[in-house]
Amino acid sequence: MRPIEKVAIIGAGNMGSGIAQKSAQEDFEVQMVDREKKWVDRGQGIVSEFLSEAVERRIFKPEKAEEIKSRITGVVGTENVDPTTDLVIEAVFEDFDIKTQVFSKLDEVCDSHTILASNTSSLSVNELAMATGRPDRFVGLHFFYHPAKNRLIEIIPAETTSDESVRAVEQYCKTMGKVVIICKDRPGFVVNRFFVPWLNEACLLLEEGVGTTAQIDAVARSAFRIGMGPFALMNLTGPPIALHSTDYLSEQLGVERFGGAESLRSLVDAGEMWEIGDEEDCDDDSSAIISERLLGQVFSVASQIVEEGICSMEDVDRGAKVGLRWARGPFEIANKIGVEQAVGMACSYSELAGLELPGWFKDRVQDFDFSYVDVEVSDGVAMVRLNRPEAMNALNVTLVNQLGECLDKLNSMEEVSTIVLEGAGKAFVAGADVKFFVDKLRADSFGEIYDFTAKGHEVLGKLEGSEKTTIALTTGLALGGGLELALACDYRIGTRRTQFRFPETSIGIYPGLGGTQRTTRICGIECARFSVLAGNFLDSGTARALGLVTHLVDPSEVESTVASLVGTKPDEKYPGKPSEKSGPVVSFASSFYSDSNMGAILSGKCPDGFDQSDNNVGRQMKLLSRGAPIAIAMASDLLNEAISTKGDLDSGLSKELGRLEAIFGTSDALEGLSALIEGRKPDYINE
Repeated sequence: MRPIEKVAIIGAGNMGSGIAQKSAQEDFEVQMVDREKKWVDRGQGIVSEFLSEAVERRIFKPEKAEEIKSRITGVVGTENVDPTTDLVIEAVFEDFDIKTQVFSKLDEVCDSHTILASNTSSLSVNELAMATGRPDRFVGLHFFYHPAKNRLIEIIPAETTSDESVRAVEQYCKTMGKVVIICKDRPGFVVNRFFVPWLNEACLLLEEGVGTTAQIDAVARSAFRIGMGPFALMNLTGPPIALHSTDYLSEQLGVERFGGAESLRSLVDAGEMWEIGDEEDCDDDSSAIISERLLGQVFSVASQIVEEGICSMEDVDRGAKVGLRWARGPFEIANKIGVEQAVGMACSYSELAGLELPGWFKDRVQDFDFSYVDVEVSDGVAMVRLNRPEAMNALNVTLVNQLGECLDKLNSMEEVSTIVLEGAGKAFVAGADVKFFVDKLRADSFGEIYDFTAKGHEVLGKLEGSEKTTIALTTGLALGGGLELALACDYRIGTRRTQFRFPETSIGIYPGLGGTQRTTRICGIECARFSVLAGNFLDSGTARALGLVTHLVDPSEVESTVASLVGTKPDEKYPGKPSEKSGPVVSFASSFYSDSNMGAILSGKCPDGFDQSDNNVGRQMKLLSRGAPIAIAMASDLLNEAISTKGDLDSGLSKELGRLEAIFGTSDALEGLSALIEGRKPDYINE
């Protein structure tokens, strides 16, 4: 697969400039293209304004903003796109003829390897693909506004799109930090298929006099646990867009009820916005009608999406949570309110709208089960994707159990020689589900925390003891439990975007899934202290120097690196020393975190011979001061246990698990974990 490195965006409007900006933020070379220089200049102005705001909010430093802008080249005229561009994304008006004219010119200009993509929310991808000269290298992309902020993207392959093109575009989207849904080419794709009729249904409720715009918005916010109701959302994005989208769906799907409501059509004809008053209270009967109608519509259409094979239940929910920022997706809401009640609402709406409710949904009485582990086996290699990107693949009870079942199956398959773990989205795994810990501590249910952690040890043991080659694609963020999961594998492949961190001591606990034991056995006690006690962020170079990353490669070399490791176990998985002894980070860690300095460090003092005004020293002391003293002390003891138990990893892991009740029984553990959820600094009392 040829990687995507150079991209061009056709159209410098709000959407096109946003795609260009996000691409540049992720180190792609970008061309922003429009018909006239004034439009290109306008697009660059939009990017500059957006980045200036980001600098003011301290999201980016000024020099970073300038670096991002420097990667965007303005180009006047589609004919002047660089022929060697890897991916061209068209982001012009939703007009089939205009888009095909653009692609006709791109076919002439671009090299044969270039993949063409259309950013569309409604048009047929299959028809667009056939209108190009390269239907095998064409995909639909549906970016959600604002593309630099909204993490969701729908990838819509045409029937003619090659697997290689889909993989290349998916990798580009993942590098952009997007949560990817790959779906079939059907009207509305996934999110708009249920969201647009939801907006229209609110308009119909208004016409029927069930409630005012303010009342309907208020009930919708409560029923779906969202920040804005349908009328406020239409005002934000523009009522004309809602009308165009709902009319399109009605026409394409043959559902009369999806056609634009008269109240919406009149509003658009008058060029007005919805008036939303302050009086939100309505009687219980009206509130019930509003919530049941809106919920029923979503349940009904969501079940049709799955029935038609457009995507999975999990992806429908993912689209709602990531793209629309709903607290729960449709099927999760159904479980929450009760499946039988949800089915009743869907039946009522389906009868009203003349829709056929799928039998598997209509007859459902039990809760829906969700899968967060996807597996694909090819040529002896099992690709295991942890697919919970809306939560950055955080480890929860369900995910850990499903991963364990998956590993049992793969370890028993003779035809599998290699197991490769990867995370969906930008992160590998961003730790464990912290809310779970907080909820259990507040409910005085430590036993459930212990069981979850013990199960985690068991699952990681399936990787540790596997006869297969095990590889973690840590090409993004790996935090806490995610990093511990990766360390149980034989190899960890990283790229320049790799970032590791053990944040546990800063939130009142210690790494409890082998982090104290495997880290020490990999890179030695001093470097393990640097990594674990202070919770230093480890960029790709540092992680490689420590030995936590075994292979640091360019993104384009990930596949070939995996291929080179297939069926090969490492000669020495636990060398007990860093990979690069002479590097500056390793040299500092070895001297600062030496045995002789640990007494001072654990007392909160700067060791003798070190100047706290030195940047490196000062940073360590600052990080250590932010941790919970009890957690740091326990973690330090466990790191030492890794030395005393030496080659007996199981004994070290047992000691780590055995201290669990002691650390979670401290007040500081609850304080640190709670502070993380609440977005505040913890106040540790060393108890």
